[in-house]
Amino acid sequence: EHGIPVGPGRGSAAGSILAYLLGITDIEPLRFNLFFERFINPERLSYPDIDVDICMARRQEVIDYMTNKYGQDRVAQIITFGTMKAKMAIKDVGRVLSVPLVKVNIIAKLVPEDLHMTIAKALELDPDLKKIYETDMEARQVLDIAQQIEGSIRNTSTHAAGLIVCADEITNNIPVCTAKDADMLVTQYAMKPVEAVGMLKIDFLGLKTLTAIQKAVEFIYLNTGKKIEWSNLPLNDKPTFELLNQGRTLGIFQLESGGMQDLLRQLHIDFFEEIIAVNALYRPGPMDMIPSFINRKHGREAIEIEHPAMEKILAETYGVMVYQEQVMQIASYLAGYSLGEGDVLRRAMGKKDRKEMHKQRQKFVQGAMQKGVDEVIAVQVFDKIEKFASYGFNKSHATAYAYLSYVTCFLKANYPHEWMAALMTCDSDDLSKVAKFIQECHSMGIAILPPSINEAGTSFMPTKDGIRFAMSGIKGVGSAVVETIIAERKKRGPFKNLFDFICSINTSKVSKKNIELLIEAGAFDFTGWGRDELRQSVEPMFNQ
Repeated sequence: EHGIPVGPGRGSAAGSILAYLLGITDIEPLRFNLFFERFINPERLSYPDIDVDICMARRQEVIDYMTNKYGQDRVAQIITFGTMKAKMAIKDVGRVLSVPLVKVNIIAKLVPEDLHMTIAKALELDPDLKKIYETDMEARQVLDIAQQIEGSIRNTSTHAAGLIVCADEITNNIPVCTAKDADMLVTQYAMKPVEAVGMLKIDFLGLKTLTAIQKAVEFIYLNTGKKIEWSNLPLNDKPTFELLNQGRTLGIFQLESGGMQDLLRQLHIDFFEEIIAVNALYRPGPMDMIPSFINRKHGREAIEIEHPAMEKILAETYGVMVYQEQVMQIASYLAGYSLGEGDVLRRAMGKKDRKEMHKQRQKFVQGAMQKGVDEVIAVQVFDKIEKFASYGFNKSHATAYAYLSYVTCFLKANYPHEWMAALMTCDSDDLSKVAKFIQECHSMGIAILPPSINEAGTSFMPTKDGIRFAMSGIKGVGSAVVETIIAERKKRGPFKNLFDFICSINTSKVSKKNIELLIEAGAFDFTGWGRDELRQSVEPMFNQ
């Protein structure tokens, strides 16, 4: 209702047909064989939460809506606790003991870079650190005290995305506090305890891709009058697949890395389901299966399937187990599991729970034998499932994100000016990204036009001649300067030349330096004067 773009789905919620019918998700689960039981089932102990991707620029509006709808006393952000890591503990102790900073930094640098590193582990791994510890009494004191405080809570913050929504006043259920820089209440419990006491957590995740899609759709409507219903695109667009198979995926959601571009060129995507598979395979672990996946598709390697009942399940991935849902299906078809029990099996495998796995192995083999499957085959299938399940991917999530990949590729293939302009607008504060996109525009034959003082604004604007560079994309020219120029331009029409501009503009808001930067970027090229001549004219014009 407010025109805020929301993602097509995220996580296991995309497998719920109820979420689809209610308009929470946009992916039809039946079409893609997504299971409700991956989301919630009688065997699942914890309640699932529905994560929502939201346009990054308008995420706060959604949070404000939640507090207005349910009440400020029923919505809270989740607290997070920052703990004292090895290096931080050394630096803090060194500062309190007045040990010279240079010395403290030398000690801290000897601790290996690892998220789970401890000082005790570092002393075992690094001989230089051990030597300092044994020979320098001051260093020994720092390290001994640092080990005592290591792991203790250092500071509190708020969870980047999570909110708690409560049916009654939140203080009737859990303790809350206030946080610096936050208008909302904050829970005193961290995320796991909050869920353990039965609170509903909702994640609102800001996704820049949605902001770019919305911007591109606005540009298309502005230029062509076409309204693009991006959440309901046909999944057989030829130019989209051509672009994917050429590997020209810079600026495409989740498909822009060099390795991913090579994979797309080698695989040759023929239908949407293969984009889902690519999204799920290109991660540590399943990545080892990519060569086999490609060879099987092109008939260079035989597709091995242990039992006919598995053929239909593994057909779309050429006999390779890619998704957690395939594990659930095989357990159901072959061993008589309910899909809910299949989800329990999938989780036990993912967590490598040995005790549960032993129990599941017996259950699977017995169930398969009761359905007429040979014991040897049943054991082989279970072993294969066990090998793949540890890195099997949630197909519901992969499908929703593959759709975002498809949408961004559709826009780049069919509306390249608008899409590239949207990307540059969303990343205008990151000059290295803007430079990368400009290079891509050149390779696509799209001209980048200078930021004319009479045509440019806060966005990179697509035109029939190319993309007009945004004034706000010029380093050193802030948004306040651009807004002042746009307001003046709206009031009195186009500026005739540099002199006219300086006479009209409020020079307390637009400085001489700002004008020089605009000249250097080409904002006054329309006058026909050279940039050096224009720059030299600024000083005398200001003095007049």
